Amino acid sequence: MTSSPRFQPARAAGRQRYRPADHSSVVFHGGFWQSWTETVRNVTIPMQHKRLEEEGFLEVLDFDKPAGPLVRPIQPSGLSMQHFFDSDFGKWIEAASYTLKAHPNAVLETKIDAIVEKLEKGQMADGYLNSWFIRREPDRRWTNLRDLHEMYSMGHLLEGAVAYYEATGKRRFLDVMIRAVDHIIETFGAEPGKLRGYDAHEEIELALVRLYRVTRDPRHLKLATYFVDERGRMPSYYDEEARKRGESPDDYVYKTYAYSQAHMPVRDQHQVVGHAVRAMYLFSAMADLSHENDDPTLKEACDRLFDNLVSRQLYVTGGLGPSASNEGFTREFDLPNETAYAETCAAVALGFWSHRMAQVDLDSKFTDRLETVLYNGALSGISRDGEHYFYENVLESHGQHRRWKWHYCPCCPTNIARFITSLGQYFYSTDDHELAVHLYGTNSAELTVGDSFVRLIQETQYPWDGDISLRFAVERPSRFQLRLRIPGWCRQAQISVNGAAVDLDQCVTKGYAAISREWRNGDEVRIGFSMPVERIYAHPAVSEDGGRVALRRGPVVYCIEETDFGGEPQRLRLPASEEISARYDAALLGGATVLEGTALETDISDWQNALYRTARPSLKERPFTAIPYHLWANREPGAMAIWLQEI
Repeated sequence: MTSSPRFQPARAAGRQRYRPADHSSVVFHGGFWQSWTETVRNVTIPMQHKRLEEEGFLEVLDFDKPAGPLVRPIQPSGLSMQHFFDSDFGKWIEAASYTLKAHPNAVLETKIDAIVEKLEKGQMADGYLNSWFIRREPDRRWTNLRDLHEMYSMGHLLEGAVAYYEATGKRRFLDVMIRAVDHIIETFGAEPGKLRGYDAHEEIELALVRLYRVTRDPRHLKLATYFVDERGRMPSYYDEEARKRGESPDDYVYKTYAYSQAHMPVRDQHQVVGHAVRAMYLFSAMADLSHENDDPTLKEACDRLFDNLVSRQLYVTGGLGPSASNEGFTREFDLPNETAYAETCAAVALGFWSHRMAQVDLDSKFTDRLETVLYNGALSGISRDGEHYFYENVLESHGQHRRWKWHYCPCCPTNIARFITSLGQYFYSTDDHELAVHLYGTNSAELTVGDSFVRLIQETQYPWDGDISLRFAVERPSRFQLRLRIPGWCRQAQISVNGAAVDLDQCVTKGYAAISREWRNGDEVRIGFSMPVERIYAHPAVSEDGGRVALRRGPVVYCIEETDFGGEPQRLRLPASEEISARYDAALLGGATVLEGTALETDISDWQNALYRTARPSLKERPFTAIPYHLWANREPGAMAIWLQEI
């Protein structure tokens, strides 16, 4: 395969303040994340490829054969899930590539190469690459950016190609996707003769930034910038292309381009609206571009939108997007529990955005959200056995919500897989003079701070325990600043270096403690985070949670399941004065800390056939056990609740 003449070896982005750790340089050798990462690597990744085969997904890449019956039928909207099957291949390759970088696997590599071979064989002479349109509707390509996900699919293939190149050094897939990007550059833009459009489902934007950081080709950054800057320009390109198709723009099923965050220019947006995953992908790209282009206006927009999300539209689990009708947002403070959509993909994408924001502006408000979704709203999307999933992550159920092996629209399984397989990059960041620790968990990391090599060994039972040890190994004594995140949930923290206490009142900025010194072999930092059980209350405007309380310990949100309680937890009333204790249960799904206490249960035994009565319900004492929310629906099916009535 001929190399692109524009390609240059990867190097750090020029203006990036912090550089995330290479995920493969962080090894989870025990504790919470070792078992999760091993399960995803050894079970989830192979099983997902099997599902892609069983469901007929890989057959759509047989470009040399006539297109067969649809694997997914056309919906009343005119859309088939098959329009964006390529995105699932891309995300699976990306997740698999992350595992390959640290754990070479010839069988897995062969499976990826087989997909790449088909994609290369089917790619059109001008570089266009989309299995649906090439096989079924070649004359309709680029005629409906509003609905048909062409660049979204190419974006996920592009991210997969970058990850595979970085893992193996193989250029074949990367060159295929560079040719596809060349075609997009020739087709779209503000220049005369080009289509002045952009995909309604954001993804290509952040993928192009990833490509730019590998190739350093300024055209790749320019294209990403164009797509973000062009979004929301009026009159809308979507109106124009609808008329070209002979359709009325008024017939758009979602009625408003807020669904795609295309209702106004991104810098003018103040409220997070529309489809949740699209919004998070867009904002991730904006965060990247804010520093690549040294553009404070994009950073200001991201800050404003982030604050709107966190203060008015985010579930306590880090889930987001309450509505199934638009897979996204409705109005501020609308956070229903039993009908919560809270798509796994959206929580994962919030993790992407939060992490990117922390690289531009080291502030714990961003990494706090990353941690919340990681331990709750995203991790709940995959079962403990690594083979079953949630698309929606409800906060309450009467037993109807079950995990599934695969989904009609299987975007979430591959998304959570790529999140967990790349987990190491979220733990640490460096620049020329600093090392930032964002997350805590047992691991060893090999990092570079300026021209100094640092090996950091972290030992802890986090998130079940707040005691953490960081031990340093350095080639030579090295002076740099260590920045340690103090979680927003922590009310009391202690830090010491080689036994000497650090005065946190003097060194904490934006939730990170800064310790500047010359680091030597054997230096040890001890961290202690107080981790009591806390009661969480929702803003009064969140009407569904009025009079209710949620339980949290450290970063973990808890729920009560019917399998533990012996009845529907919706009947439980938690006294405001009740003491709740924490206990580690080694037998619970690989081990987890549970919460225990005594509550009151409404007695239904004396209601007989009455639906209503004038006498108040009677109450009886009942012990209860609450488990981490991310572990629910892994045992016997039944009811579940996070928010409990408090009396």
